Amino acid sequence: MTVKTLILLALSVSAQRSRLDVHTENDNDTRSDRYLNVYGAPLKKCSGPGMALTGFTREGTCTDRVDDAGSHHICIEMDSVDGGNFCEVTGQPNWCDDYMQCDGKRGLCPVQHWCVCEWAFASYITRAGGCDKIQSIDCETTNRWAYLHYKQKGASEALACLESRCGLGGTSY
Repeated sequence: MTVKTLILLALSVSAQRSRLDVHTENDNDTRSDRYLNVYGAPLKKCSGPGMALTGFTREGTCTDRVDDAGSHHICIEMDSVDGGNFCEVTGQPNWCDDYMQCDGKRGLCPVQHWCVCEWAFASYITRAGGCDKIQSIDCETTNRWAYLHYKQKGASEALACLESRCGLGGTSY
């Protein structure tokens, strides 16, 4: 899948999300018990003590919101050594090595577990050379909407990777 295709998919999902029955009148509600992970269980926090606070809302979870056009649903472990630096591989500015507001305390902490855009993640898999070459995915903190979007949009490589890494089916990497 090309970067242009991924961008078009992201824009398409963003435009269609308002037509899907995925939101309630409390779209700004970021309680993690309102959201589910890829297993259908309550979504757990992606960041924790000693880590930079992640999430589109900077509340620690990979929540689903109407105003998050990037769909920051995939929690990856930035400190794992596989796959190289996510930012460098996807062509983003290198925020991956930055220090940002800590989760649960004052000061700055390293970016360790981070909610990344599901479409940038799909590109990351391809650019890194496959699912077996990427950083670790934290499945209990990855929003189920990423999995559903990959199924709906035919993002087969990203879908297969998520299924494999999270034990949802497919081939093991």
